[in-house]
Amino acid sequence: MEDVLELYAEPYDPTYPIICFDEKAVQLLADVKEGLPLTPGQPIRQDYEYKRCGTANLFITLEPQLGERTVSVTERRANSDFAAQMQALDARYPQARKIRVVLDNLSTHSPAALYQSLPAEEARRLTRRLEFHFTPKHASWLNMAEIEWSVLERQCLGQRIESLERLTDEVGAWETERNAKKVKITWQFGLLQAREKLRRHYPKLEGNSP
Repeated sequence: MEDVLELYAEPYDPTYPIICFDEKAVQLLADVKEGLPLTPGQPIRQDYEYKRCGTANLFITLEPQLGERTVSVTERRANSDFAAQMQALDARYPQARKIRVVLDNLSTHSPAALYQSLPAEEARRLTRRLEFHFTPKHASWLNMAEIEWSVLERQCLGQRIESLERLTDEVGAWETERNAKKVKITWQFGLLQAREKLRRHYPKLEGNSP
């Protein structure tokens, strides 16, 4: 935990960008009956019945200090998909000396996934360029990408989306608008707050409490 919090406290350095990475499963749903026409000031009105159209996966890479994010739509989240995301991230920062990536402990989030999906030379090059910082188990909230998911849910995904094509269009429009506004995230939870609020995880601190 402290590793990630120390990373967030660092000043912005374009040669060592901090990137929050995560993925999210999305259920594709279609209306069975056409809803009522939209009118100004009236919330969407649709029938409760819907049709399942499969699932999709979203990957997000967020640079919170600059207010830039990229959301990719895929059919799945296999090792090869993770490797492709890391290659795209690498290409996005050609001048960076090291790309620090905050992510959770999902099994696909590992150098092994790169070696299983890419030629050894390319996998090794990426492992030298990327520096992984893992959030602890049951503490994925430390990844600022979780904040972006919450916003995306409210502003875009809170509707029935029936296909990969439409999902790509909807998410792309959301991403473009949010990036145009350069919406940054200012992280307020630091080491001192963590040690105070999570005293039970620091035996010596807990032992000294009244």
